[in-house]
Amino acid sequence: MDWQTESPELWAFLESLNCGDILSGTVAAIERFGVFVALDDGPAHPLFPGVGFISFPELSWRYFADPTDVVQVGQRVSCELLQFDTYNAEARLSLKALEPDPLRAFADRTAVGQELLGTVEKVVPIGIFVHVGDGIVGLVPFREPHGRPAASPVENVDAGDEIAVVVTEIDPPRRRVLLSRPRRGRLEGEAPAT
Repeated sequence: MDWQTESPELWAFLESLNCGDILSGTVAAIERFGVFVALDDGPAHPLFPGVGFISFPELSWRYFADPTDVVQVGQRVSCELLQFDTYNAEARLSLKALEPDPLRAFADRTAVGQELLGTVEKVVPIGIFVHVGDGIVGLVPFREPHGRPAASPVENVDAGDEIAVVVTEIDPPRRRVLLSRPRRGRLEGEAPAT
């Protein structure tokens, strides 16, 4: 569709926006591919429930099973403009851009080599995912990058178990926290990270 010809008011509105602008609106619809937002100052979109659109990865820094864990239809939101999508004639938005990144806070207060007590989220073929506080989940891999065993795949842990871990890497750009098991096993009386 030629949006400039078919919907000049919409096109003019979107062209007036700048990346980084803070836009407010109301969640108009939650679909299987993202969230539509009816922007306060924007015109109606001829095809979609709103001229603003938030992809699922831009909803929250934290893991969520369902987008309704983060937003509800009718909820007021403020978002940062990421880009003007010329193909769909919509404003691509980020809700999480206006929230502090919990991984950055974790990296600021946690040192490599620090021992923590965490809760096993799940055990998968590559290792053990462990929640170490404030929504941060790290991986205790069963193999190190050089192929040496890092943790025992037969380690008797289940989801919900509390285990001691050592922080081996915090990589904010890749959004990754790697962990290992301490040599002596569980920490006595160690409090979970917050």
